[in-house]
Amino acid sequence: MKDTKQVSKAVIKRLPRYRRYVRELKKKKIDRISSNELSGIMGYTASQIRQDLNNFGGFGQQGYGYNIESLDKELSNILGLKMKYTMVIMGAGNLGQAIANYTSQRENFSLISMFDINPRLIGIKLNEIPVRDYDEVTEFVKENNIDIGVICTGKRNAQQVADRLIEGGIKGIWNFAPIDLNLPEDMLVENVHLSDSLHSLTYHISKKFMDDEE
Repeated sequence: MKDTKQVSKAVIKRLPRYRRYVRELKKKKIDRISSNELSGIMGYTASQIRQDLNNFGGFGQQGYGYNIESLDKELSNILGLKMKYTMVIMGAGNLGQAIANYTSQRENFSLISMFDINPRLIGIKLNEIPVRDYDEVTEFVKENNIDIGVICTGKRNAQQVADRLIEGGIKGIWNFAPIDLNLPEDMLVENVHLSDSLHSLTYHISKKFMDDEE
């Protein structure tokens, strides 16, 4: 594999989508596919597909295309999915429970615990996952060497929650709170701002509506 230090964020953002489509092809018992055929399915140009994958050491063969089984394995390795990851969820409300349901279906991720400040939730299990007191999170993360902290709290508490996770030695944060966190430069974070995504959709809807009106 090539040195991937200079791979753009845009390319990295596209990798999970490549893997998702490749896995669907694999389910359909398709053995190989050309960049042109993949382009027709995904909507990316064949040139962009080749350039993206060449960042990691071209996996296709001229006149043959991409072997689906091999490409699936390569993409999984690139995305770090040959490893197992432990997770905790901060906030056991509706969003936290939805994320818990989602992660329980992901084979490479193990949700160890949820944390909350609500005394009605502390001590119970949600889908067999224990809900612990928020005050215990730093020591829990440290003692269990947790990889990923998922923030599903409100905006007001998110920064403090992130600080507690970092103090415990968390390796990465998956942030669903509607705020840009103030984090150390070396802390890995993936922000999922639901309102940003929704507003992008409304922009396109309103633009299409106005174009149709003209």
